[in-house]
Amino acid sequence: MSLTPLRRRSRRTRAEMNVVPYIDVMLVLLVIFMVTAPMIQTGVLKLPSVGSVSQPEAPPIVVQLDTKGQLTTQAGAETLTHANPAALIQWLNTRNAESNQAVVIAADKDVPYGDVMAITDALKQANIPRVGLLLSKTSPTKP
Repeated sequence: MSLTPLRRRSRRTRAEMNVVPYIDVMLVLLVIFMVTAPMIQTGVLKLPSVGSVSQPEAPPIVVQLDTKGQLTTQAGAETLTHANPAALIQWLNTRNAESNQAVVIAADKDVPYGDVMAITDALKQANIPRVGLLLSKTSPTKP
């Protein structure tokens, strides 16, 4: 019988992470969230009522100015020709008395700019608050 020396087992240090404290912290946080969640108050919403819905806007009145200086208005299916800006303003005041409808000026491209501005100024002086200019989109021509 031969005697063999007894081998000693060497103890190695294990490089493992201890996760028990992390589990404890997570459980505490879970309990805190479960307790505080029912205590959170929701805000009160003020929803609009059915009667407060704004009505759709009426289409604008289109005032057309041609190269002869003739004023023509189109309001829906109605088309009228006016002799001068004063007649146009009188018609607009009777029509816009109940509604605050927009007025759009559509002038021919050959009409002098001063004529268009004279009509715009006359409309502003007549206290018609919503006046605009109608433009057509055209691609620029190459010279």
